[in-house]
Amino acid sequence: MIAVVFLNMGGPDSLSAVRPFLYNLFSDREIIQLGPRLLQPVIAWAISRRRAPKSRAAYAKIGGKSPLARITGTQAKAVEQLLNHKLKEELLCISGMRYWNPRTPDVLHQIKERGISKVLGLSLYPHYSRATSGSSIGEFERCAGRLGLETQIIDSFPDHPDYIEALADVVQEGLDMVKDKDKFALVYSAHSLPKSMVEKGDPYVDHLCRTITALEKLIGIKGHLCYQSRSGPVEWLEPGTDILLNKLAEKGLHTILVLPISFVSDHIETLFEIDMLYSEIMAKKGVRLIRTPSLNNRPLFINALSNLVEQGLKEAGWLN
Repeated sequence: MIAVVFLNMGGPDSLSAVRPFLYNLFSDREIIQLGPRLLQPVIAWAISRRRAPKSRAAYAKIGGKSPLARITGTQAKAVEQLLNHKLKEELLCISGMRYWNPRTPDVLHQIKERGISKVLGLSLYPHYSRATSGSSIGEFERCAGRLGLETQIIDSFPDHPDYIEALADVVQEGLDMVKDKDKFALVYSAHSLPKSMVEKGDPYVDHLCRTITALEKLIGIKGHLCYQSRSGPVEWLEPGTDILLNKLAEKGLHTILVLPISFVSDHIETLFEIDMLYSEIMAKKGVRLIRTPSLNNRPLFINALSNLVEQGLKEAGWLN
């Protein structure tokens, strides 16, 4: 048997988990460096304490928890079922979260206890960044190494044809809801990243552009790239999603279609920031904000993930 761990950031599974989740997040220097290394845990504790009430209020509006771990688990089981039907090799597909349960080290210990020695790590961040994919993969490899597991990594898939096809499908579904095609704009909203990381060579923005280029060849529409979810006292990528939306609204557009391009599953950024916060801001300006469906466990995306896993297993030489 071979194990496949679907790597993602995770999210709080209750309102009481919000503060410790935030602490785990802000303690990670691969995401953001807060002062000297020795002081980062103290600073992370202070930031998580200050931000927790506002974050809890946001999570309360989407059901009191993040659906990310549940959706990732659903994706993993869908791929497991598809590939176990197709391949001769039996697979165990399971999710591993970076900042909350099920934590990746715990998942790898369970895999080891089951007598499995080969593990493929699949990053569910389509666009590689040291702050996201890199952090999750680093933890995966460190723990797997200590356990003596043989590993293979899929660290990104920005322009994989099946992934692009899945994106085109949700964009088309969004376009079907646009009544006035002459006064609308397509917006790509990605999770933001500190500018300093890109200036040091992080490929995140390049990967986003690769996705957009491939996608626009299929859909024949040009869009606008922007960034959401900035946090912490550093300079972030621009323009912010809220800033861009306001500028587009000022141009007299009737409808704005948002594709959350760096997110493959629904969580706080889609369900609260886009669906509630940004939608309300646009409604006050007389603009209808439509979000494309998230990829979640849509068949085309499950097919894309299955093909990525199969390709990774072949590259590792693990398939009979």
